[in-house]
Amino acid sequence: MTAAFAGRTVAVSGAAIGFGRAIAQRFRSEGARVFGCDVRAPELAELAAQGVETQMVDLTDRAAAARWIGAIEDLTGGAVDVLVNNAGGVAGQAGQALETVSDEDWDRVIAVNLGATMALSRAAVSGMKAQARGAIVNIASGAALRASLTGVQAYCAAKHAVLGLTRQLAHELGPFNIRVNAVAPGFVQTNEATERQWRAWSPERQQALVEGVALRRLGTPDDIADAVLFLASDQAGFITGEILSVNGGH
Repeated sequence: MTAAFAGRTVAVSGAAIGFGRAIAQRFRSEGARVFGCDVRAPELAELAAQGVETQMVDLTDRAAAARWIGAIEDLTGGAVDVLVNNAGGVAGQAGQALETVSDEDWDRVIAVNLGATMALSRAAVSGMKAQARGAIVNIASGAALRASLTGVQAYCAAKHAVLGLTRQLAHELGPFNIRVNAVAPGFVQTNEATERQWRAWSPERQQALVEGVALRRLGTPDDIADAVLFLASDQAGFITGEILSVNGGH
């Protein structure tokens, strides 16, 4: 423990598994008071046992997202210092032809990726402005920069939009000393969706994916957590509006 974030309040959405869990654990190990939300009760309970203060929140409900941030501010008596907008994913969907995509499927993916990022950021910025300091790190994707391996149109569109929101908020909030950046992970086996996707590929395609990475390995949740902690840290104090690709050179 280096206590690099001692005294800081950190909020991580989608904290129960994968990137979110690794990010929450790392901030906790660096001395922060960490709050995590998700919709997965058993996994949240495991995280709570490690010292993260957890709450069940459906972030497709924007009012519930705002209440979660408000509850953190009430508990700590101050602002959220670091907000990590990690919640997202394909909402259990697989790629399909556009003409068969329902409105409900489209809206669900947009809501959990883009809507939640907007709602949590909107709720947190007033406190950050009041203390004239803050950092927001959005978890985007390689799909923010190109077509998505998932084949899910709404996911690719939402992650492109998260990148746009990152850049716009960096411009808007910079005068208040609030930095906004994004991390774009490469392919990481980190949840049920990515595990299914990996298993659905032939051994040849799996090998081709790994060989297409300069470092010849897939990433891990800890790789993503490292990037998030850097962007949230004082060492990144003059970095805002950027997207950091963490993909091993893919």
